[in-house]
Amino acid sequence: MIEQPISEKLNKFFSGFKKLSFKKGELILRAGDKPPGIFYLKKGYTRLYSLSKDAQELTLIIFKAGNLFPLMWTLNDTPNMYYLEAMTAVEIHQAPREKFLNFIKNDNELLFELTRRILMRFGGILNRMEYAIFGHAHSKVASIILICAERFGIQSKQDIIIQVPLTHQDIANLIGIARETVSIEMEKLQKKGLIDHQRKYLIIKNVRKLKEECALESIDENNL
Repeated sequence: MIEQPISEKLNKFFSGFKKLSFKKGELILRAGDKPPGIFYLKKGYTRLYSLSKDAQELTLIIFKAGNLFPLMWTLNDTPNMYYLEAMTAVEIHQAPREKFLNFIKNDNELLFELTRRILMRFGGILNRMEYAIFGHAHSKVASIILICAERFGIQSKQDIIIQVPLTHQDIANLIGIARETVSIEMEKLQKKGLIDHQRKYLIIKNVRKLKEECALESIDENNL
């Protein structure tokens, strides 16, 4: 018997449950709320973020189609302490937690793939933490652009197009610095010919030279 790809298995499972639609900017889940189930992102982009006492936002993860959330609550029953917001118009399927747990417990291949995804995301967070502590504003901006290219980029001739519509504020929220600072550093990178914009999307013109701006050697452009 031919094994179904993981994406097909998830699509088939979640298609039998409630479908939800959200507009750009709508909150899907609030910090402190008990999730009504596990969400499967069918279409669009969402972001998971925390909010400080002075209302400063820090984006922790950007989810794309095929991602699941909140996994910590689903797998560990950890209370949800984060906000989940639609970055674009999104389509989500919501399944009961227990049914999903029974589903993955009976499929070792799927369970392995979910574990692999969690570890990859954890690695990305560690990477960002390193630059948050040791980097300066310029290297932080350059590095988060490369990280987004690795996760959301598509090759277009010699360029890489980041498919998430990122504003300067979105980038600021990802690395915890002021939007005005991001704008200054982005302008420097654009003047050097390393990045550009195509409508609402960010384009990387030269991955190798952009790496030199932040000395980030762990991302291989061959994998973008």
